[in-house]
This record gives sequence, structure tokens and C-alpha cells, in this order.
Amino acid sequence: MTGVYLFDLASQQARYLAVRQSTIASNVANANTPDYKARDVVPFSEVMARTASAGMALTESAHVTSVEGRIPTKPVSAAEAWDALSTSSSVSLEQEMLKAGEVSREHNLNMGIVKAFDRMLKAAVKS
Repeated sequence: MTGVYLFDLASQQARYLAVRQSTIASNVANANTPDYKARDVVPFSEVMARTASAGMALTESAHVTSVEGRIPTKPVSAAEAWDALSTSSSVSLEQEMLKAGEVSREHNLNMGIVKAFDRMLKAAVKS
């Protein structure tokens, strides 16, 4: 039986959300760039599935080196994009703002869960 490593999972999701927010910011920054193709990161569930399928567990920080920023991105197809700008880029600012709001909500939920779990652990230790 394996334990639930909530803080590790929350940390992985926070890194994922940081990469997604950076990708969204890059899309917005390049909205007027001709022929720029919007990008998005793969869903967090896929990132976790790839991590779980590796079959390796990090038991000591010196055993396996972590590669930061290796969350894969994928191009956004024309069918997934909303309105294309006159510059022919595939960036929809409205869609990017919705994604940024989604990232913010997920981050707030993540932080709320971590804070609640932290309070529970502190209460258990004090008792």
C-alpha cells in the first residue's frame, strides 16, 4: 500500500500551473505576431499518467535528478481556436483570458487544500 503524498502532488500541480500560465502569457504576448500558432500544455491528468507510468519513485533527492519545466506543450489546432486575429495568428485573446482564469482558480483551490491539510497536521501534532 502506498501513501498519499499530498504536498508532493500539490507541488507538482503548482509547477504545472506555472508552466501553463507562462504558456498562456506567451500566447497573449504573441497575439499580433503573423503566423504565430497558439500553444497550450497537455492536461495535468496526462502529466501525472506519464509520471506514474515511469515506474520510478523518488525516495532520496540525490537518487534521481528532476528535470524542471519538462511539462509538454501542444499546438492549438484551428478547430480549437475561436477567432483568429487579422495577423493570421491562431491566438484568441478571449480564450486565453478564460484559460488564465481557470489557472487562477486551480491555483487557489490547490493552495486552499494545502493550507487545510497543513492545519490538520498541526492540530494532530498538538493533540
